[in-house]
Amino acid sequence: MSTTQTNNIIVADSDYRKLLALIDNTDTPAAEALDTELSRADIVPDHQLPDDAVAMDSTVSFRDLDSGAETTVTLVFPRHADVNTMKISVLSPVGSALIGLRVGGQIDWPLPGGRHRRLEVIAVQQETGDEHG
Repeated sequence: MSTTQTNNIIVADSDYRKLLALIDNTDTPAAEALDTELSRADIVPDHQLPDDAVAMDSTVSFRDLDSGAETTVTLVFPRHADVNTMKISVLSPVGSALIGLRVGGQIDWPLPGGRHRRLEVIAVQQETGDEHG
């Protein structure tokens, strides 16, 4: 995982706790990558999470800075991932890179073969229900 280090990331306390539990119970390179991302996060009380920060269960639109293509996904825990409904796991490379970014934040998304895709968050919509419960 190679996320642009110039972007600070911000994570709600309840998401942080759930993600640490997920990492503790998952022994994969993806979990290690997520752990690395979380190690540089600013953890804030849930009510202080900015509306434009990518959180669990938020819907995120991002642009490929090389192709101009835009994609919208919902960031979910692995058991809720469903590519058919554009729900991506936080343990996927793009999922772990997106967590905690804010609108305007950029990431380098690693691809097979050592290549990268440059992405920018263009919109975030928080779940309106019990988003952190």
